[in-house]
Amino acid sequence: MKNIKDSKIFIISRTDSIGDVVLTMPMAGIIKKNIPDSYIIFIGNSYTKPVLSLCKYIDKIVIKEDIVHNKTLLSSFNADVIFHVSPDVEIAKLAFFAHIPYRVGTSHRWFHWIYINKKINFSRIQSTQHESLLNLKLLKPILPTIENILLDDIPFFYGFNTNEKIAKSEKFKVILHPKSKGSAKEWPLKNYLELVRLLPVHNFEIYITGTESEYKKIHLECPQIFENEHVINVCNSFTLNQFITFIGQADALIACSTGPLHIAAASGIHAIGLYPSSKNMHPRRWGALGKNVKLFYPNFICKGCTTAPHCACMENLKPGQIADYLKSLAPF
Repeated sequence: MKNIKDSKIFIISRTDSIGDVVLTMPMAGIIKKNIPDSYIIFIGNSYTKPVLSLCKYIDKIVIKEDIVHNKTLLSSFNADVIFHVSPDVEIAKLAFFAHIPYRVGTSHRWFHWIYINKKINFSRIQSTQHESLLNLKLLKPILPTIENILLDDIPFFYGFNTNEKIAKSEKFKVILHPKSKGSAKEWPLKNYLELVRLLPVHNFEIYITGTESEYKKIHLECPQIFENEHVINVCNSFTLNQFITFIGQADALIACSTGPLHIAAASGIHAIGLYPSSKNMHPRRWGALGKNVKLFYPNFICKGCTTAPHCACMENLKPGQIADYLKSLAPF
């Protein structure tokens, strides 16, 4: 068996959410930079495939379900190394029986002690380090100096190719994505409404995005937001591919810690994130990364963060702050 440092074919396995996948894509870019003739396969799911397809550093995308249903598929890749970024007992077991020589994962999963032969000792749950840097720890067996990569370096390795930008309209185009399917602490809709009212009609064009069920919640809780003349409802109007393109053609996107915020950050538009202050949800742990990212969060610890759907620290993010920042970006 050849030395792990001589490996050329790599599999990155991350089968969870869009935001997690975006923060994992830099692993592929860093491998390509250090091993230019490497071939990188990414195991994801059908939902995140449109995002993965925009990463120029990924050579092949494989859907987890296809691997589960075809037991010989993994072995057919003749991979040298698989990085189990999101622990998945099915993928770990299949990689073991596919005889992939080097199987890398965290030591903090019981099934990794059965199926993994390169265990890296760190815990995501207990860590205050950013998710993207935790991902990179798994590269240490092939890149011993990986810890020299800084958080500010990460956006250079997205390799995110979006469609060509369309000509900008006369107004500053802002996307508001208020909901998160329960994956993050959300800014109250009344704050979004106040923000909309603080942005001048003649300067700003505002789009509300979300799924059909999210639109129903927004309309039920705060129908007034759609009554403003510079607000356009585009909820449930796009496939994910179309939504990614739409984000790339906007000037700014505002959201809590959710997938569209990370897509906006990787696309290079102004990504404005609204975060709580608790340790496991703080921007230090989950912040969007990019050259045009601005993250708002309170400077106090909120005791309600772990239980309440809305909490004091999110309430503390004032619409006036966000409006002033948007006005500073708009060329008017």
